[in-house]
Amino acid sequence: MKHEDSVLLHTEGRLRHIMLNRPRALNALNHAMVLQMGKALDAAERDASVVAVLLTGAGERGLCAGGDIRSIRDDALAGGGTSLDFWRDEYRLNARIARFPKPYVALMDGIVMGGGVGVSAHGSLRIVTERSRIAMPETGIGFVPDVGGTYLLGAAPGELGTHLALTGDAIGADDALACGLADHFVPSGDVPALIAALDTCTTPEAVVGTAERFAGTAPSGELTGHRDWIDACYAADTVEEIIERLDGSGVPAAKQAMTTILAKSPTALKVTLAAIRRARHLDSLEAVLDQEFRVSSAAFAWPDLVEGVRAQIVDKDRNPRWSPAELEEVTDEEVARHFAPLGDGELGLGRGLAPGVGPGTAVTG
Repeated sequence: MKHEDSVLLHTEGRLRHIMLNRPRALNALNHAMVLQMGKALDAAERDASVVAVLLTGAGERGLCAGGDIRSIRDDALAGGGTSLDFWRDEYRLNARIARFPKPYVALMDGIVMGGGVGVSAHGSLRIVTERSRIAMPETGIGFVPDVGGTYLLGAAPGELGTHLALTGDAIGADDALACGLADHFVPSGDVPALIAALDTCTTPEAVVGTAERFAGTAPSGELTGHRDWIDACYAADTVEEIIERLDGSGVPAAKQAMTTILAKSPTALKVTLAAIRRARHLDSLEAVLDQEFRVSSAAFAWPDLVEGVRAQIVDKDRNPRWSPAELEEVTDEEVARHFAPLGDGELGLGRGLAPGVGPGTAVTG
């Protein structure tokens, strides 16, 4: 086993293990970790003796709580641009994971949020447990779901993804399966045996079969039972109308969702809704990541990101002062500005994509 940049790498049998190793920071991703993961995938793809990759997180709390947003705030305050370089490489890694030609097994145990979703939910075999808590909570820090999150949430059944994107709510295993964010449920007590069995696999097909063999039935979730009001309320064209429908639904859970949404950044909410709707009309994960990079680049320069991280992470007063403070003050022009082309600064992942090729199509090597 070797240790480089908070990522642990080793091989058992024909399985390449990648472990995120910042347990005190809940394995939050930094730029060095993203680059190391990319190198590890390159090496695993070239190595014919490796039949699959397994992603896990160190510690007992979860796979990954997201990106290192405190450092992103510091960069924004300093007028820097290293965060844009981080996102550029992170989004490339997300696309790389989706295209990885061997089974990519992501153990989504415990907390999996933001960037943690990006390095797991684009994989070909995504395992959740009863401990899994999965979320894209960006609107609460004045940001917008990225790392392909708008692609994943936009593809969820009905308006479930819109609900999760705007509220930032965390979901468990059953709801993650229902939303298409995971493939199999395995009880946490069976995870060591699952990993040991994967270590003995000698073909990609055996890896897939082993994951299926360990799969069980997840404890019942909550979202699918709320599909009626979620689909009806979140189908509205604007965030303001969504709020009106939630308020007038007469459903206590809808009222709670309204309260949750109204605490988020108004600008982030409107841009998020637009991003989800636009993502549904784009033809690939890469094209969505290109869109997300434009949005993230614009968000990096607006005050709500700095203020949101301050309120939630730095001072922890949970009292962000959004600017503007009301949904009605966020203009259509301001929303559109987040999607404006970046010229030479484009991410450009969607260029030259082979026709008919979609993310996650390659499962075996």
